[in-house]
Amino acid sequence: MREEMIKSILADLNSSSTDIEASAIISTDGLTIAALLPGNVDEDRVGAMSAAMLSLGDRTAIELSRGQLEQVLVKGDNGYILMTHVGDEAVLTVMAKSSAKLGLIFLDVKRAIGEITDIL
Repeated sequence: MREEMIKSILADLNSSSTDIEASAIISTDGLTIAALLPGNVDEDRVGAMSAAMLSLGDRTAIELSRGQLEQVLVKGDNGYILMTHVGDEAVLTVMAKSSAKLGLIFLDVKRAIGEITDIL
């Protein structure tokens, strides 16, 4: 039931912008809670990479006196990966096209996080 509710929110997020290609909610230990990913993307790999990047981001923010980590953004030739905390126990990972309008995606992600936080 909870997974279906989260998948519905992810579906709304993915459809909010043609620039968003995939999204997933991952526990901070790397386990996928819910995901809407293309067939060529491995859920387990997304989970493990998201948890590792978020952990490294947390440590970096603390060590470099940047305060509490809010999000990690990775930009590659083929697009963006945005990881944002959802409470203390999960992360929302979003993959977007390289042409994405990040400001709009940040707003949509913030809305989705609010809805998902209520469920988790």
